[in-house]
This record gives sequence, C-alpha cells and structure tokens, in this order.
Amino acid sequence: MTALGLLYPGHSGEDDFPRIEQLLGSDIRVDVVHTDIGEDAHREDALLEMGSPERLAAGVEELRMGGAESVVWACTSGSFVYGWEGAQDQVRALARAAGLPASSTSFAFVHAAQEIKAGRVAIGATYPDDVAGLFAEFLRAGGLEVTGVKGAGIITAAEVGTWGEAEVFALARQADTPDAEALLLPDTALHTVAHIPALEKELGKPVLTANQVTVWQGLRLTDRRVNAPRLGALFTKEPIVQV
Repeated sequence: MTALGLLYPGHSGEDDFPRIEQLLGSDIRVDVVHTDIGEDAHREDALLEMGSPERLAAGVEELRMGGAESVVWACTSGSFVYGWEGAQDQVRALARAAGLPASSTSFAFVHAAQEIKAGRVAIGATYPDDVAGLFAEFLRAGGLEVTGVKGAGIITAAEVGTWGEAEVFALARQADTPDAEALLLPDTALHTVAHIPALEKELGKPVLTANQVTVWQGLRLTDRRVNAPRLGALFTKEPIVQV
C-alpha cells in the first residue's frame, strides 16, 4: 500500500480525489487533510496567507499519523503566488514539518509537463487575469514556454467548485492555442478528473489539471509510476504498473 498525503484548502473540488484513488487501484490511498482557507479569494494577499507555513503545518501531524509517505500542498495559487524561490521555501518548510518528501501543485505542473515532454503550454485558469499571470510567470521560471493565458475572472474557490462539464470545456476551448503541446487547468477547486479523457480527445493533446497532477506528484515522490489511462496522457507514461 502506498499512502499519499494531501493538504487541501477548504472544501471545493476535493471529491476529485476519491475518484482518482478509485482509478489508480486498490494499493494506493489518497488521504486528504483540509487546511484553513482563511479568506476565500483569488487575490494575492489572501493567497499568501492561505499558503503560510503555520496553516500548512497545522495539518501535517494528521497525515503523518495516517502513514502518509509523501505530502503535497494541493493548492496551485497558494504556492505559485510566492514565486519560484518562495514556493521552494514553502515546500522545504513543509518537508521539515512533515519529515516527509514534499511538494506543491505548482511544481507538480512543471514536473508533469516535463514528463509528457510538453515544452509549450497554454493556460486555462479560473482566476482573475493578474493571478493567472503569476502562474504563467511561475511556469516560465520552470523552463516552460507559455503560448497563451485565459483567465475566467472568478474570485472564490467556492464558485469554482460549482462549475460543471460545460464550463470546464468552454474554458478549455477558449484557452487552447494551436502551438501549445498541452493545456493546463490550474485550480484544485475545479472538478476535472471525470473530463480529462474527453478533453484530450477534443483538443487532440494532453490536458494537465490541478488535482490530477497533485496526485501524480505525490506518487512521483514515492517513486511510483502507475498506468491509468482514464486519468489522461500523464498516467500512460513508462515505466508502468498496469491497473
């Protein structure tokens, strides 16, 4: 059994994780501990507070006691808002607090794009334009070329959590660019896991979504590679363990 520990802010799109766990197979457990979201706002000051070391450390003991082998801060905006160096400091503090390998969803996107050899990516973000721009800057710092950024202007994770298939597909279509080798949907409040294969089929390219790459990163930290095609191109890479 491989146990993955996720720290997730508040309650919005976390029901994606049991779905992922089911698709991965019976020997992988995805444990989610909810952190205090503070003010629910896609605004720089609120996001910096949401990702503070104190808020993250508060959930670490529960994950460790549950047997987690890695821990991922399952929040994209609450990590990239610190910038590349600041997000590294955030992860290092989390690793020290947990005594476990640690990462965040922002770094997961960079590593996942590298995994599928997508050097050029388009962004379909639920965030306001200024916050979406910070994500693009983060990706560029990680060596990726950003071919386009589409922001939806939504302020709260609570509203993002109400989006369904129609809204997700509309954002994906608007955000994709012909020269992008992958499309990124970076909000962990957005329900995407049920739609990834259909999105990839429609766009004709890999689609990386926040909750998908978060779990993949947790597995990566434990040296697990799982073949689960219903989770998209990211989960069909070698070496594989067939589910």
